[in-house]
Amino acid sequence: MAKGAVGYALSSLNKLASLEVLDKMGLRRFIERMAYALTKTGFRVITTTARTFKASNKLDKPERLTAPGHTTDLFDLNITEEQHMIRASVQAFARDMLRPAGEQADRARQTSDATLAAALELGLNFFAVPEALGGAAGERSTVTGMLVAEDLAHGDMGQAVAILAPTGVANAITAWGTADQQARYLPAFTADKPPKAAIAIAEPSLLFDPMQLATSARRDGDQWLLNGTKSLVPLAAEAELFLVAAQTDDGPAVFIVEGGSPGLSCSDDPSMGIRAAACRPLILDHVRVPAANKLGNGDFDYRAFVDLGTLAWCALAIGTCQAVMDYVIPYCNERKAFGEPISYRQAVAFIIADMAIEIDAMRMLTYRAVCRAEQGKSFQRETCLARTLVKDKAMKIGTDGVQLLGGHGFTHEYPVERWYRDLRVVGVAFGGLHL
Repeated sequence: MAKGAVGYALSSLNKLASLEVLDKMGLRRFIERMAYALTKTGFRVITTTARTFKASNKLDKPERLTAPGHTTDLFDLNITEEQHMIRASVQAFARDMLRPAGEQADRARQTSDATLAAALELGLNFFAVPEALGGAAGERSTVTGMLVAEDLAHGDMGQAVAILAPTGVANAITAWGTADQQARYLPAFTADKPPKAAIAIAEPSLLFDPMQLATSARRDGDQWLLNGTKSLVPLAAEAELFLVAAQTDDGPAVFIVEGGSPGLSCSDDPSMGIRAAACRPLILDHVRVPAANKLGNGDFDYRAFVDLGTLAWCALAIGTCQAVMDYVIPYCNERKAFGEPISYRQAVAFIIADMAIEIDAMRMLTYRAVCRAEQGKSFQRETCLARTLVKDKAMKIGTDGVQLLGGHGFTHEYPVERWYRDLRVVGVAFGGLHL
């Protein structure tokens, strides 16, 4: 993103602050206060990038993906040959690209352009867009999305969120968008440079309930007027498209908000984990969107919209937990204390065994919920069960991973401390993603 006036001003102040003459003149504290004030206010006025979205082809009706042709209503854990191939590619990418770049992305608080460009080569964005609109999706692929999220998070959870956030927006518009909304926005996701996009649901309030939103949407003629603040929005400072959840007189709804809209800005609030996703609060100050940008046309299911995002977070947590276990097993087998590997100690072995049990339990509950969603069945109960288990056990696995490494687990030299921080988000995250 090009450097704006705030960026140039900060660069100049930083160069000025490095001069030793400031100490002699007694001006250092003054310059430092100016830099701090400019940083604090400057982030508040950062607006997202604007892109012109135009409908390439007019649709007579929305393109909806059908459920896969399951031959049984039973819970089926088998995955197709195509899914095996997709997983092999994603796992190689996570291993070779995301894992080595994890620490640097965490420090930089963003996923590098090189990583995002490499992720596009996987073609994940095409699986979110129907074939009629230039994509490759012929049926609902909720299970595939879950497998991809799990495998990406095995490499690095923060970068996985940055990669999957735009795909989540495309999935939601495919699932519920009107014909005009699909024709206007979906073709862009299959372009050479698809838009960065994110879903904004969570809000900075205690005991946040996604069914009771503080962000409001008021009808004003042929427009909606949006006011409120969203938190933990991936790619907030650079996204070109948002799906924003807001409270209307008829209950929660979701609105398509284009980047660069007047009144749309983001502030800076560094998160504890998933820092590579560049999460920031998104501020809506009398943001006007056309009435036609309310997602769906009477068939929108807000509860399912939230639950699919919840399952995406569950899949990410499972992948990260698997990474923790895969890392601590060889470490405990090689680390010696009192003349033998610490894995010989019963307490250590039991902790690792519990990790394996809980990961399988989390995976089974999440798989069941996602499988029901793909088949078009009710999955709210299953999602609640999955999230309840994952937000408890995932954080425990992160804690145990740090504990097993002892003092090493508390340093940046080993990735477990970062995974611990990333896993803490599962208990508070809503939105940002969508299977």
